[in-house]
Amino acid sequence: GAVYAWGDNYNGQLGDGTTANRTTPTLVTALSGQTVTALAAGYYYSLALTSTGAVYAWGDNNRGQLGDGTTTNRTTPTLVTALSGQTVTAVAGVVYHSFALTSTGAVYAWGYNSSGRLGDGTTTNRSTPTLVTALSGQTVTAVAGGDSHSLALTSTGAVYAWGDNYNGQLGDGT
Repeated sequence: GAVYAWGDNYNGQLGDGTTANRTTPTLVTALSGQTVTALAAGYYYSLALTSTGAVYAWGDNNRGQLGDGTTTNRTTPTLVTALSGQTVTAVAGVVYHSFALTSTGAVYAWGYNSSGRLGDGTTTNRSTPTLVTALSGQTVTAVAGGDSHSLALTSTGAVYAWGDNYNGQLGDGT
């Protein structure tokens, strides 16, 4: 359950409290005591999911993609407190937006919302997780995204897509 990170660290995305690049794996000590079960990475930021369903985020936050209510970069993991009370089972980091999937099949999204990629019916950036209400009534089992679009898979095998469609990435024939 320990997390090690290495590589480019310009925005603190390695979570070691610095912005120094690392050429060898470095322990993310701020997560010590947590059992991390999943990791996700976006563009210069990182997400961790713990065995208790808590989500931590760190790195670049210029579009609110860390979900902590700010646009301040973080060099150490920060708890996404807006998800407290939810049991998160999966996280996804995309370019500048993030997702959390809960044990009830609900989807929360936050970060950059150009082209409506957060699925909340707006193009307003969100610095805290926002429920994707268009998926209410569905039991989502997986979430993913591309540069400017997002996807959800339901328990019935249905796929939902939203956001930018300039290359037909939504798969709706347009």
